[in-house]
Amino acid sequence: MLIVKKFGGTSVADKERIFNVANRCIEDYKKGHDVVVVLSAMGKQTDVLLDMANDINPNAPKRELDMLLTTGEQTSVALMAMAMHSLGVPSISLNAFQVAMHTTSVAGNAKLIKIDKERIRHELEQRKIVIVTGFQGISKYDDYTTLGRGGSDTTAVALAATLHADACEIYTDVDGVYTADPRIVEGAKKLDQITYDEMLELASFGAGVLHNRSVEMAKKYGVQLVVRSSLNTTEGTIVKEEVKMEKMLISGVASDKNVARIAVVGLEDQPGVAFKLFRHLANHNVNVDMILQSIGRDNTKDISFTVTEDMADVAVETVERHRSGSLKCQDVKVNKNVSKVSIVGAGMQTNPGVAAQMFEALYDANVNIQQISTSEIRVTVLIDEEDTNKAMNAVHKEFDF
Repeated sequence: MLIVKKFGGTSVADKERIFNVANRCIEDYKKGHDVVVVLSAMGKQTDVLLDMANDINPNAPKRELDMLLTTGEQTSVALMAMAMHSLGVPSISLNAFQVAMHTTSVAGNAKLIKIDKERIRHELEQRKIVIVTGFQGISKYDDYTTLGRGGSDTTAVALAATLHADACEIYTDVDGVYTADPRIVEGAKKLDQITYDEMLELASFGAGVLHNRSVEMAKKYGVQLVVRSSLNTTEGTIVKEEVKMEKMLISGVASDKNVARIAVVGLEDQPGVAFKLFRHLANHNVNVDMILQSIGRDNTKDISFTVTEDMADVAVETVERHRSGSLKCQDVKVNKNVSKVSIVGAGMQTNPGVAAQMFEALYDANVNIQQISTSEIRVTVLIDEEDTNKAMNAVHKEFDF
């Protein structure tokens, strides 16, 4: 049996936790299983490195940031291999070059293309535990790349798919997937199982348990995931295609404060304007969400959309650059003091009135809605950031999980 295990930064934050992870992996190894371990950087090391970079150069090239940030994972995998050797178990640490993990060339947000499996297979045949750096890859130019925050989850799922692993286990500092963040919402409950689609929506709209691209990849390649705690041995949450139990109306409530709202005011009200706007943004790798277009008036219209907060300045600069050319508009406004709150559940496909129920809960909590976005199994609202926790608790209570 081949098992891929991924451990986040808090799971390997210090010596004691490194040995805890080492022992948990060795348990499966001693049962005769092949074990591949994927690690994130220790604790808050990524944030420490980003602070160092910002102190040296607030506008550092993204290529150099990737060169810097990949040292975090290389530190954790090397220390883990040392810990396992001290416990008498053969192991080896491998980085993105040594595996190798081929990605696109977008620094800071690269996507995996393929993973060579020969080196890992060779080491497993030597009965070693293979410890692999998460979060990183190599471009066609032989540059290090990173996969974005939470990218180690995607590394683990990609390895599980490539190696045809029998199990893919994602270990975090929580016991599994909850109906809401238990640190924000009192009474949040752990789910025994959840579908890929529901987990993807939750991950995409703020639930920090899994990287959304890892869930997307797991669904595509049929990799069943288990999310559990690295700090205890309780059963976690299974993420899979279908759940056998009757679908809950709502599976979870998520929030995302890493949001900025961009309003492009006074665009010409004619065909092709929206295409030009979003084509320019796409050319600068700006991912857009929650698009709202006003009804045309006086031969103009307004278009509002959300982006991640770190891409807000890029989005504004992109629009400003084209204001005198292909995008004639009166103004560009940005608001970074907003957040998204979402409800997700496959049950809402067959139950009318779910959105109204959510909106009523927000009304009762005196929370104003700025924009609304929906899918078949999700309703998302944009609100003031200061109302996030109040909104989360009100909505969670309304649906009586």
